[in-house]
Amino acid sequence: MKAIVQDQYGSEDALRLREIERPTVGEGEVLVRVHAASIHVGDLLVMAGRPILMRMATGLRRPRQPILGTDVAGTVAAVGSGVTRFKVGDEVFGWTSGAFAEYSSTPEDHLATKPAHLTFEQAAAVGVSATAALQLLRDEGQVKPGQKVLVNGASGGVGTYAVQIAKAFGAEVTGVTSTRNADLVRSIGADHVIDYTRQDFTKGTERYDFILDNVANHSLGAMRRALTPTGVLLPNGGGHQGGGMGRLIRATIASMFIRGQGRPSVKFENAADLAVLAELAEAGRITPVIDRTYPLSDTAAALRHVGTGRARGTVVITVAAPAPGTASQAGAGGAVPALTAGGVA
Repeated sequence: MKAIVQDQYGSEDALRLREIERPTVGEGEVLVRVHAASIHVGDLLVMAGRPILMRMATGLRRPRQPILGTDVAGTVAAVGSGVTRFKVGDEVFGWTSGAFAEYSSTPEDHLATKPAHLTFEQAAAVGVSATAALQLLRDEGQVKPGQKVLVNGASGGVGTYAVQIAKAFGAEVTGVTSTRNADLVRSIGADHVIDYTRQDFTKGTERYDFILDNVANHSLGAMRRALTPTGVLLPNGGGHQGGGMGRLIRATIASMFIRGQGRPSVKFENAADLAVLAELAEAGRITPVIDRTYPLSDTAAALRHVGTGRARGTVVITVAAPAPGTASQAGAGGAVPALTAGGVA
C-alpha cells in the first residue's frame, strides 16, 4: 500500500511517499481502507518532535510510528477476533495511528459509524478538533443555555466546531477572528463577530461566562478581565510549534489559585463522544468546515499550509475514492452542505 512515511523528526521535507506492507488486524481491531484523513496542529508537533518532552511518548531519537495522521474516515476492510460493532463494508470515522496511508488498523472503540449524509472528507474532518471542542465546552466549561460564550480563534479547526457546538448548547456565541474570516464565522452561527484587527475584546465592556482561547494572543490576566464573576477561561493547544505549552502549564498552575482560570483536559479516542458528534452532524447542528483538500501525494504541502496558521477550518487529505454511486460519494437526500472557506459549497 502507499503511505506517507517519516523516518526522522524534522520538517515536511522528511516525508516520503512509499510502498509499504499493509498493516495486519489484531484482536479487537478494525482494518480501515482510508478514503480521507485530516490534519490538526498535533500532527505538526509530532512531525517536528517538539516540544522535546513529547518524544517520551512518540520516540526519543526517531518517530516510533513512522506514519503520521490520526483523524480518519473510510470503509472497514477486515475485522479482528472479538470485534462486534463493525463488519466488512461498514463506513466509519474516528481515530487511528497512521492515517496518511491507504490502510490503517485501529481498535474498534476508536471508531463510530459515519453519518450517512457526510462525505468521507467531511467525516475525516471531525476527529480531534470536534472532540476537543465538545469536551472543552461541555465538560470543562459546562456551557448552558443562555450563557455568553466567546471563542477566540473562531475560524480554525477547533474554533469552527466550538462556535457550532456552543450554539447547539443554546449559548449566545461571539467569535473572534480576522477580517477575511468574519463572514465564515457568521455563516456557522456566531451571534456576534469581533474582528481582532479592529477591536480588542479584552478592553471592551462585554463580559462572558466562558472564553475558549485557541490563539494565545492576549495574556491570561487580560482575558480573565473579560469574564463574568463566575466565568471560566480555558486556553486550548500548544501552538503550531509547541510554543504555547508553557502557557498551558501556567494556566494549570493558575487554576489552583485563581477563580475563573480553567485547566484544559481532553480525552481523545472516545467512542461515546464520536457518537455524540455523529448525532449533532445528523441533526445538522454541526457541519465540518473544510479549508482545502490535497491528494495523499501532496501531504507535505498540506502540512506546510496548516503550519502557516492561516487554514480556515480543517485541511483534508484524500486517499482512496469511495465506490461510484454510493451515498457517501454522491450525498444522501437532505444532506448537510459542505462548508468551505468561501462559504457553502
